[in-house]
Amino acid sequence: MRLGLRLFLGFFLIVGLAAFFVMRVFVNEVKPGVRQAMESTLVDAANVLAVMAADDMKAGRIADGEFAQRINEANLRDLNAQVWRFPKRHLDYRVTVTDTRGVVVYDSQGRDIGRDNSRWNDVYRTLRGEYGARSSPETPDDTTRTVMHVAAPIRDGDRLIGVLTVAQPNRTIDPFIAASQRAIMRQGGWLIGLSALIGALITWWLVRGIQRLNRYAQAVSAGQPARPPPPRRDEIGDLGRAVEEMRRKLEGKAYVEQYVQSLTHEMKSPLAAIRGAAELLQEPLPEEDRKRFAHNIQTQQQRLTETIDKLLALAEVEQHGWLQKHEPVNVASLLAEAGEGVSAKLAAAGLALSVNVEDPQAVVQGDPYLLRQSLSNLLDNAIAFSPPGGKIFLSSEVDNGMLEIRVTDQGPGIPDYAYDRVFERFYSLSRPGGEPRSSGLGLPFVAEVARLHGGESDLCNLELGGAMATLRLPVV
Repeated sequence: MRLGLRLFLGFFLIVGLAAFFVMRVFVNEVKPGVRQAMESTLVDAANVLAVMAADDMKAGRIADGEFAQRINEANLRDLNAQVWRFPKRHLDYRVTVTDTRGVVVYDSQGRDIGRDNSRWNDVYRTLRGEYGARSSPETPDDTTRTVMHVAAPIRDGDRLIGVLTVAQPNRTIDPFIAASQRAIMRQGGWLIGLSALIGALITWWLVRGIQRLNRYAQAVSAGQPARPPPPRRDEIGDLGRAVEEMRRKLEGKAYVEQYVQSLTHEMKSPLAAIRGAAELLQEPLPEEDRKRFAHNIQTQQQRLTETIDKLLALAEVEQHGWLQKHEPVNVASLLAEAGEGVSAKLAAAGLALSVNVEDPQAVVQGDPYLLRQSLSNLLDNAIAFSPPGGKIFLSSEVDNGMLEIRVTDQGPGIPDYAYDRVFERFYSLSRPGGEPRSSGLGLPFVAEVARLHGGESDLCNLELGGAMATLRLPVV
């Protein structure tokens, strides 16, 4: 099971189930709570009515006295009440009065006159000076519909002269209980849904940071340049910064070792040539030989300088796992500046440059300096391998959201044995006319700049002769 699903399930089980059980407790407590509140109001009503019935009970006219008349008038009233969205049109109370023997002497519904209620808990306990109440079925065979009875003593001073019982069917409060339970279930459903949503968002937030860190760690372990995860102010952010710092230290050490070895290897040949020429110049030599050896020293020094400069430029872009500068770069201006930068070399080599921009408004996002350097390297290669009087073509076009910048020459092309190695660091081919090899760092620089910009580069031969270098970059 994936970590994100585990986090979500764990959060939902803790919060969602807790909310569910709390909701169930509320639902289960609604019915007894409402009935307890109803019993409390019945206690109040029974005691008030018991005081009102005392005079008629003492005078022996409880069945047809003023008290009975008032109760009958109340039963005939149209209440026309709206209680919490439920209409109420008549009284739900039933009032019965028993004498000191427990025999019914008054019933507001006129049904149980003369019945012995002394065994019922409400009358039985009240006659003994205790609080009397009971809940009994409305009909003997239906235990689902019950009536709550609450009794109060009728007194003549301190003497007990009867018991008044107020009864109310529990079904009269069932709509309120059901409505309360539905409201709790509805709100509980929203609570559980909100808990699930919060859990999903928190899980997504945590897993997103972990996945970014995981992808970054995998890229680092595979030796691929990668942008570190965005900064965060939590433990995941601390871990990401620690991994980035560790990567920098480990890669920095390996990078220095690799470059020292490569630079040492590349410097051996020109240094050997300089040393040999310097040793010969210490001997008496004809003027022509002295000039030739001095020129050889100067050539090898230039080669060393070029190698070191290009190596530093390549090291700078390779050490950055991501692009440091982002700004809109107009393609037409980029190609024009690149062509202007090599105009002197073109004139010295007797070459012509043709620039063709398909869309003058095309724009790429990136570092203009690195892009110009990349085109300069491609143009330098084209100049080095073009025959005198030849022509170099610099063009651009947009295809499927990618900008393709092409540098085409009329030179000998790429030998088959070198096809897979042209982008290899320090690998270079012999120049036409016996010119010295280059440092072999120009094309690796181009490839690294293309990668930093989210693109790619390649070099291929043309069917009619010559080679074509392509730099592909995403268009804004």
